Amino acid sequence: MVTPIFHVFDYQQAYEFYIEWLGFHLDWEDRPATGPLYMQVSRGDVVLHLTSHHGDSCPGSKAIAEINGLVAYHYRLVQKTHPFVRPGLEKTSWSEKVMQAEVIDPFGNRLVFVEACA
Repeated sequence: MVTPIFHVFDYQQAYEFYIEWLGFHLDWEDRPATGPLYMQVSRGDVVLHLTSHHGDSCPGSKAIAEINGLVAYHYRLVQKTHPFVRPGLEKTSWSEKVMQAEVIDPFGNRLVFVEACA
């Protein structure tokens, strides 16, 4: 298994985006009173590490997450209010048999959810 690492700058914004809006689970976190944070979030088989440690990752990273039930997940996301993100749902450019929905977090990182479709 490969785990992408996304650089984040603010714990509260990361929590609101990944946990409250995307519906990820907070698996664990290392958040000292002073210093950088490091946390793991997951949703099904999709696991991400979020860090504010200098040099761990660069802002604007991108990862592709294969999931089942993309259409239903997309519907749930667009029903929730989010001030900056309203993902589309489209066929990919590389295959007529893959759907994708891309979200951009508050720190410029992009997570592309994909699912093979009939």
